[in-house]
Amino acid sequence: MKIAVVHDYFTQLGGAEKVAEELMRMLPGADLHATVALPECMPPGLMGVPVKTSWMQNLPGMRRYYRLYFLLYPLALPSLDLSGYDLVLSSSSGYAKGVRTDRDAIHVCYCHTPMRWVWSFENYSAREGMGAAKRLLLPHLVRGLRQWDVGASRQPDHFIANSETVAARILRAYGRIAEVIHPPIDIERFRPTQEQGDYYMVLARLVSYKRIDLAVQACNLLGRRLLVIGDGPDRARLMTNAGPTISFLGLLSDAAVGHHAARCRALIFPGEEDFGMAPLEVAAAGRPTIAYRAGGAVETIIDGVTGIFFDRQEPEDLAEAIARFERIEWNPAILRGHAESFSTNVFQARFRIFLAKVGAPIPEAALLPFNAPSRAAANLGIGPRQEGIPA
Repeated sequence: MKIAVVHDYFTQLGGAEKVAEELMRMLPGADLHATVALPECMPPGLMGVPVKTSWMQNLPGMRRYYRLYFLLYPLALPSLDLSGYDLVLSSSSGYAKGVRTDRDAIHVCYCHTPMRWVWSFENYSAREGMGAAKRLLLPHLVRGLRQWDVGASRQPDHFIANSETVAARILRAYGRIAEVIHPPIDIERFRPTQEQGDYYMVLARLVSYKRIDLAVQACNLLGRRLLVIGDGPDRARLMTNAGPTISFLGLLSDAAVGHHAARCRALIFPGEEDFGMAPLEVAAAGRPTIAYRAGGAVETIIDGVTGIFFDRQEPEDLAEAIARFERIEWNPAILRGHAESFSTNVFQARFRIFLAKVGAPIPEAALLPFNAPSRAAANLGIGPRQEGIPA
């Protein structure tokens, strides 16, 4: 079987890129395609892997201006040659689902979300702080892109969503039913420790919709230490509003992230995410999460067991949740066990079952062995869904 993995673009590092990395690890003989692949934005596991790119690869200023080229990506997709492939897996939060494949090929789209900036433009533009001219012009362009997106959604034979939240969006936007397979969590990067720090942590790309400003303001109000790990266009604004207890560490190595995750009091997760890997990564390190009750967080956090929620995106509500959190004792073994039920091995097993169901079985040799959840997770009944998966 000849297999292609197609990712939107490698212009930043986030959860979608981790999924593309895992798909390639799961399918070592597959070819990797993307409209653009910047070497400095490749996940560690894809460093040195050949990427077949489009003509957009050579456009000037791509690292800085990739968002401004948003109307060109649909035009670049036809230059990705997918003829001769039996199975095409697209990893898409934007464009990759629109690739053309051979008529008898099987195309499965792993959808991280329908285009956020197209289907929620008003919220997105408000958070991005767009000026009046952009907000006047862009709706007309976005309207055309939305029509393209609906047409592109007819290209895949099957959809997989990364969460129930995204599956519902796919149904509303495209009228397509999606299987839910949660993204893979590399739990081996994280280890619990008995050492305890006195700080909270944010682990995210610094973009406005993630609402890191709430974490900054709440920790300003309480005088709590906050480490902000990550980088992005919102960093300068956040630093302007940060008090003396807030530290911005930028991008860190996996080892440094694991060190801070295992010693933080909790992760603060204040935005509405499609899924959100960070709470599960921190749970693998034995630490809980304080999260806004919306989106993927409600599928991955057990209230009072692996974290707590707040219900309004206001600094005072988050501050109250932090104070409430500090009165609760947390069990690192239970947190670790919960994260194990979202591991890369669980992801691979579920993907294998899905592909076999749609007529594209993966050779067994390509897959890593499946590990059952720990005893702590099993005792709480928080292991993976039993869908004929071997344990």
